[in-house]
Amino acid sequence: MQRLQKVISEAGIASRRKAEQLIIDGQVMVNGKTVTELGFKVDPLHDQILVNGKEIKIKTKKVVVLLNKPKKVITSMKDPQGRKTVIDLIRLQERIYPVGRLDYDTEGLLLLTNDGELANRLMHPRFELDKTYEAIVAGNPSEAELDQLRKGIQLEEGVTSPAKVEKILINKKNQAKIKITIHEGRNRQVRRMFQAIGHPVVHLKRIQYGFLTLSGVSVGKYRFLSEDEICQLKQLVSLSCN
Repeated sequence: MQRLQKVISEAGIASRRKAEQLIIDGQVMVNGKTVTELGFKVDPLHDQILVNGKEIKIKTKKVVVLLNKPKKVITSMKDPQGRKTVIDLIRLQERIYPVGRLDYDTEGLLLLTNDGELANRLMHPRFELDKTYEAIVAGNPSEAELDQLRKGIQLEEGVTSPAKVEKILINKKNQAKIKITIHEGRNRQVRRMFQAIGHPVVHLKRIQYGFLTLSGVSVGKYRFLSEDEICQLKQLVSLSCN
């Protein structure tokens, strides 16, 4: 939420001081009601703002944020149960939305953006954007079991697409660390795939999304993608960089 006079000024209608005078003079309406209070706050992306009867157009910069999501944080704008959400971790004036989701107990790379078209393309299955996870699973899956994941495995809603799977190590707790890459986005898909071969996930972290990694971003922190990175993402989903 932003002060009304600031929004009017940033839209190029008038200076901040002139915008305040327009409000005092009763020349500004928000959602059909005249506003004369200088401290009045608005949501510039969703409220209708009229100055002298003309609707102002808000110019919003398109941003993409790469968040290293911690466990016990919900991928949502808000939560009725009062749990911490990914939005609580990012303080921006722009209203951004998660691109897909990570489970409450899953950590790692999550993108958020205010570019609706880009978000929809990134989530669309036809572009087959790779997502790589590091999973700690119970027991030591055999190569035959891992081959089931590589070929595609039967879940309730159908067979998964082939996954890239690499066993990295076995720890002292008889748990295996597996790197798995998929391009689908079914609900809790990686967890369900390992459950189907009898090796439930103990810990799950997304470590890569397309060409993007968590390099330099610690847990709970985030960074903005550069213009070049955003352009590269757009090219992957057949969007123009302009």
